[in-house]
Amino acid sequence: MKQELTIQLMDTHAGGDVSRIVTGGIDTLPGDSVRAQMEYLRDHADGLRKLLLEEPYGIPEMSVDLLVPPSDPQAAAGYIIMEVMGYPIYSGSNTICTATAVLEAGIVPKKEGKQSFILESPAGLVRIDALVENGVVEAITCEGLPSYIDTYRATIEVPSLGTVTYSVAYSGGFYALVDAEALGFDLILNEEHKLADAAYAIVEAIRAEREFSHYTLGDVGPLPFLHFMGPVHQVAESYYRSRSATYVHPGVICRSTTGTGTSARLALMNHEGLIRPGNKLETVSLRGTSFFGDFSAAEQVGDYQVVKNNITGKGYVIAHSDIVVNCEDSLVQCDGLRHILSSRSCD
Repeated sequence: MKQELTIQLMDTHAGGDVSRIVTGGIDTLPGDSVRAQMEYLRDHADGLRKLLLEEPYGIPEMSVDLLVPPSDPQAAAGYIIMEVMGYPIYSGSNTICTATAVLEAGIVPKKEGKQSFILESPAGLVRIDALVENGVVEAITCEGLPSYIDTYRATIEVPSLGTVTYSVAYSGGFYALVDAEALGFDLILNEEHKLADAAYAIVEAIRAEREFSHYTLGDVGPLPFLHFMGPVHQVAESYYRSRSATYVHPGVICRSTTGTGTSARLALMNHEGLIRPGNKLETVSLRGTSFFGDFSAAEQVGDYQVVKNNITGKGYVIAHSDIVVNCEDSLVQCDGLRHILSSRSCD
């Protein structure tokens, strides 16, 4: 008899960003909420994130979303987001992919036309509006986190780049927002590596100089993200478009513009008086994929004008697979992993 440890996956992508949805093979985690389950995974079982984002099973550009039981009875499922930089409490692209997987797996039965359901993220409940046509999930709209501008048009000296002007938004994580043209970028695909290098230099310079604190969450860690902004073009009444690129980790520019990056951009456009409730912003990635941000409302919360928004995109299922975890393989690190793997015996 031998032990075979497997993890069931549904690979998806939204805007080009691959999210591996873990649908089975992991034991129930301790915790009375999805946030608490995330904290347990982060502090006591980080081996799952490392396993699925590193060789031989994955690459850092991917994300992983673990389906878990929700704590709120309103939610159809809970999900924990894992990325190369850690455990963000929310992500638009991951939410779009998870919602697509929940429908495709039958956890929420598909209904032709528009349907709504709720997921539970580490940030709380998220309303999902899905559009199904001829049995195909054509669009997912999810709530973006309330977003606001923390810092507007500060400057910093960056080695090799000189003086850089930046703003900082919170939209599920803190984002530095910079003008791509001012840095000499057209936001085209062959600039990807140079964009990653420039973003790393800017983020590291800002992190060395200052820290940021959310007005209710407090310290959420050092600045992780940067969003390159192209010029804004008005496509139609109340409809705007801009090329964009989001940096999330050294060497990694997201293939999509990201949902939280789009939410951050809406917060800045509101701050500058360039957009109003009811308006829509389409952000276009280096690869020509798009997310749509709808600016639904703004409210004053203390010193901040907080933007409420929704993000729309399409998720695609690209693979169903079982990962076989062999802890005797020298390339596989099972530390921080064995105790959460469901096991089955086989001949």
